[in-house]
Amino acid sequence: METLQSFLQDFNIKMQSLYKDATQASWMAQTTGDPEWAAKLSDAATKFNLLFSSKDTYEKTKQFLTTENLSEIEKRQLQLLLSEMEGNQLPEEVIADLSKRSSELNLLFNTYSPEVDGKKYSANEIRDILINSFDQELRKKVWFASKEVGKVVEKDLLELVKKRNEAAQLLGYDNHHQMGFALQELDRDEVFAIFNELIAQSDESYRSMKKELDERLATKFGINTEDIRPWHYVDPFFQEAPPSDSTNLDPFYKGKDIVQITTDTFNSLGIEIDDLYAKSDLFPREKKNPTAFCSDIDREGDVRVLCNLQEDAYWMETNLHEFGHAAYFKYVDSALPFGLRTVSHTLTTEAIAMLFGKMGKDPRWLKRFLQVDEATVNELAPELAKYQQLQMLVSARWIITFVFFEKELYENPDQDLNALWWKTVNEVQLVTPPDSTDNPDWAAKIHFTLAPVYYQNYLLGELMAAQLLRYIETNISPEFFTKETGELLINQFFKPAALYDWNEKISRVTGEKLNPAHFVDVYCKTEVKS
Repeated sequence: METLQSFLQDFNIKMQSLYKDATQASWMAQTTGDPEWAAKLSDAATKFNLLFSSKDTYEKTKQFLTTENLSEIEKRQLQLLLSEMEGNQLPEEVIADLSKRSSELNLLFNTYSPEVDGKKYSANEIRDILINSFDQELRKKVWFASKEVGKVVEKDLLELVKKRNEAAQLLGYDNHHQMGFALQELDRDEVFAIFNELIAQSDESYRSMKKELDERLATKFGINTEDIRPWHYVDPFFQEAPPSDSTNLDPFYKGKDIVQITTDTFNSLGIEIDDLYAKSDLFPREKKNPTAFCSDIDREGDVRVLCNLQEDAYWMETNLHEFGHAAYFKYVDSALPFGLRTVSHTLTTEAIAMLFGKMGKDPRWLKRFLQVDEATVNELAPELAKYQQLQMLVSARWIITFVFFEKELYENPDQDLNALWWKTVNEVQLVTPPDSTDNPDWAAKIHFTLAPVYYQNYLLGELMAAQLLRYIETNISPEFFTKETGELLINQFFKPAALYDWNEKISRVTGEKLNPAHFVDVYCKTEVKS
């Protein structure tokens, strides 16, 4: 008779082999834009998902979970397997179809180049225009161009949404969104209640700071505030706050080595990441995914980061963010079984990534790692604190916009989604829509295709990052960049990997479960804390 130990051992061996095939194919698809690798990714992802689709294995896992005297490690492996399997108790042809559709759409995103007046624009070039150009007509044209991919993918994306819903309904859920929350160990009602409360608690501050921002932009472009449209901001989705002249740190990065600064930052904590550069892909080129991500290829130390680095503040912070993910992956306990050698939840790795990403605006970091002189930093500090608050509020509102819309997308994909998108953007982000809202601008966001029911983890990660930072500065060291901080992160946060669920992990480190009050206290008050 098969024992629990032999069952887990055999399953971990199979999972490890198929996982590596899928992550390797994904990496090649993202870095080459080659349709052949997109097809291989679809095949590898299907095989990996099919491993979790066996009804027999699913029933065995449920039975083993009822065993008495399970060890902590055994029980957690079974719990995670059960969640993974529940979402894959589907016919093989359904799993293959979903993988194929997702992979083909991803290829469209990676290979699509928007055009303006016959010239193709990369994501970095569009970003540069939205940050620096005073030419309002050009800004408007590149903004609309950045959304064109939405028209390209809309039809197939909506079909994929409906296919995901059909699959979820086969498993007893109303739709894919409901299933996504349940299988991520997230209470959907609780998360939406937290987000609604964040809107309420931040409303006065957000409206005040957004008004001030719009007045600044109106002056910059010589227009009235009521004439401000989405292309007057620095990001196509208003995901981030435009820096003022005093908080635009881009000039400090000219001629600077972003990779070396990243190394120095992590080294100060005793976290070594420079060995990960050899297999990473950090600089832009054609047909490569134009965004950024981190991938743990084998859970044995092959951790890779994809970036498209330029000498500016955005890519500095992005590199810090992605190597935050990488550090977490690298330092998980290699003695744990394969199934536990990963993060305890997406939101826990987002918390670490965001903790490091926002260091690019921290006066302490600017002095120590970017080597900005003390007088300049002291002059910048009050404005940077205010900008950081605005950035967090803008980011939170953007994430909530995405999350609220995505729920509606899965609950009724046949409604007027284009109108719903701009209604949500207007009500949550307070952004005035363009004159025409007939285009599928929402579909230009790749996460609807590539990472469904994922976006809430970014804001939950911000809440956790705020809680973790406050704990470190209160109980470990007011100076973040110390070996003591690094030891806490490595030994208490990274090393236990997925042994504990996300709320137990933050509780074990800080002494309390996830508490949004820390984020609210720092970012949602009218008086900003520097």
